[in-house]
Amino acid sequence: MKLYENGVYLVNGSELIEDAPSAAEEILSKTGKSITKEEAAKNTIAYGILEAHNTSGNMEKLQIKFDKLTSHDITFVGIIQTARASGLEKFPIPYVLTNCHNSLCAVGGTINEDDHMFGLTCAKKYGGVYVPPHQAVIHQFAREMLAGGGRMILGSDSHTRYGALGTMAMGEGGPELVKQLLSQTYDINMPGVVGVYLTGTPIKGVGPQDIALAIIGEVFANGYVKNKVMEFVGPGVSNLSVDTRIGIDVMTTETTCLSSIWRTDDKVEEFYEIHGRKGDYKELNPGQAAYYDGMIEIDLSTIRPMIAMPFHPSNTYTIEELNANLMDILDDCEKRAQVSFDGAVDLDLKSKVKNGKLYVDQGIIAGCAGGGFENICDAADILKGASIGPDEFTLSVYPASMPIYMELVKNGAAAALMETGAILKTAFCGPCFGAGDTPANNAFSIRHSTRNFPNREGSKVQNGQVASVALMDARSIAATAANKGYLTAATDIDVEFTKPKYFFDSKIYENRVFDSKGVADPSVEIQFGPNIKDWPAMSALPENMLLQVVAEIHDPVTTTDELIPSGETSSYRSNPLGLAEFALSRKDPSYVGKAKHIQMAQKAIEEGKCPGEAVPEVKDVMKAVHQKFADVEKENLGIGSTIFAVKPGDGSAREQAASCQKVLGGWANIANEYATKRYRSNLINWGMLPLLIEEGELPFANGDYIFLPGIKKEIEDKATEIEAYVVKDGALKPFTLKLGEMTDDERSIILKGCLINYNRR
Repeated sequence: MKLYENGVYLVNGSELIEDAPSAAEEILSKTGKSITKEEAAKNTIAYGILEAHNTSGNMEKLQIKFDKLTSHDITFVGIIQTARASGLEKFPIPYVLTNCHNSLCAVGGTINEDDHMFGLTCAKKYGGVYVPPHQAVIHQFAREMLAGGGRMILGSDSHTRYGALGTMAMGEGGPELVKQLLSQTYDINMPGVVGVYLTGTPIKGVGPQDIALAIIGEVFANGYVKNKVMEFVGPGVSNLSVDTRIGIDVMTTETTCLSSIWRTDDKVEEFYEIHGRKGDYKELNPGQAAYYDGMIEIDLSTIRPMIAMPFHPSNTYTIEELNANLMDILDDCEKRAQVSFDGAVDLDLKSKVKNGKLYVDQGIIAGCAGGGFENICDAADILKGASIGPDEFTLSVYPASMPIYMELVKNGAAAALMETGAILKTAFCGPCFGAGDTPANNAFSIRHSTRNFPNREGSKVQNGQVASVALMDARSIAATAANKGYLTAATDIDVEFTKPKYFFDSKIYENRVFDSKGVADPSVEIQFGPNIKDWPAMSALPENMLLQVVAEIHDPVTTTDELIPSGETSSYRSNPLGLAEFALSRKDPSYVGKAKHIQMAQKAIEEGKCPGEAVPEVKDVMKAVHQKFADVEKENLGIGSTIFAVKPGDGSAREQAASCQKVLGGWANIANEYATKRYRSNLINWGMLPLLIEEGELPFANGDYIFLPGIKKEIEDKATEIEAYVVKDGALKPFTLKLGEMTDDERSIILKGCLINYNRR
């Protein structure tokens, strides 16, 4: 795999010319035409799709309107509640509400079916589509029924990626979908476009997850594609099945890219034809000479079975490399666990080694990445006639949709898997985020799913339980299962893949999915459950702000799972205050109490009282502030909390990572950088300042107070740097914070206090 240091021209779809003074002459000789870099940049597939959806008239400052929206049942309640509070009357574009996360009937003491009935009645009232639980995971339904060549789809799940089908899709926090529901736009600068030039053909046994992990391992740490569009081109694309392309594409989220798009061909056209939507196919190719801001060149024949060890999809090795350096790599993982869990529990992976071989406890093939038809059929071929054994090792397989499940039953693959001792389950995303197949204490799970962050598999460090996940392809998971848990690469198994043809039967959806066809029925009453709560009132940005630092995280990257846990909080996602009780519980269990404590000072101000009466230490802090800023009074002051993290926001698009801080009185985050655009957008949409500070020694520590004088005017004046003061030892010590680039609308949202307030204007 090669990462080019400079921009690259793709000429005639098959030749790469690195950007250099001689590039123009080379392009002229190969095409007979001269072209500037600026003109060639317009010849990418990505540029054409973005241009077709941009409403600003300025391709440097995009204002995108999407064709369709999609959400699942741990995000759509909050999104619709936010939109209702802002005046929603009808879904202006198709909006699909799937139910693949809160699919279990009762978790955590509440009935998740209440959320489902809320979704169904909202689909009827506002003119949407409702997919009942167990029918399909969000992204498989979108592939089967929503994607189309040249379209754009916005989803409230970070793995919203349908580029392999010619659809540019993006995963964002809920407020960005709210904007689309209110006929507003998705505002971004024109992103860079990085080409992924594929040649060769994968060897037998190598699957989509192997290719995806190889890419993630090369580009995550160096930020090569961060907030850019990945565009897959080159002759190697046609050597991949559409299922393989889909499996690679969905994992591009783990590179921190903004979106993805692929060139399309007759195989993609056949996919649409199989699904009864041939008219939605569109041939997409870059122009004769297209310029890319970077280029990843991959010979697919060189990829070998991969594994991403705990605790990140970028912690990659070939399985051969792992087995050759087993104890050293396992020791490294155990040391990572000490950092991730702050020494609270001990992870023991080296005990999994028996007679020099690594044995795992669990295999999972599931969700938007693993649950595809081809993955499961290949796994069934590998396992045919085998037994997974009666011991610790278990294997669960979750087809990504009921139509896939039905075809697996018809062609015998389901029976072949069941005969081995594997369990087939219905479409459910639970194993991916800790709400299904949670391993035993110290168990090691291998999964063809999307993420392996700390605790994401559902273990409870606060209760002394720890487990870990490695990501692998379905084929190598099946090979491991055939060897009763001994970690095995699929390339080490002698198998002939049958590659049965897929037949899609739409009757299941016709019989069970509610589709309003875009017709709203205002007479429908929305069905609420007792756990579905409105958002609490949120104050506008004050003239001056006093923040207490209530958490300090120095991990290189902080995931959204660590900001708000995933699996155990599922049943509280519709209850803002209930959910907030879990905020930072995996990283800093004292956070909620500290945030609530300083929030009492703000509540006192809102009641017309002195904040020092509620939080006595604030009296001394304000004495120090008054030495320099005598005019600061409770009438022009806001008091709240902030956290510091080196690089927060990797992973999920869940807005709750920000909104939970907000409802607990959070006014800001301070970071060296933000891991993803979507997390920064979530902060802004919930009225929180996305502050930046240069790397180095911090001028403040956990528990310190930070004063931001004139913060409201700074935002109004479009300041990019903020004068701040640490209140320490009765004195003010100045330092500088940065805001980074913000649009006028983003500043207005901050000033109003959140997107809900902004839309109530």
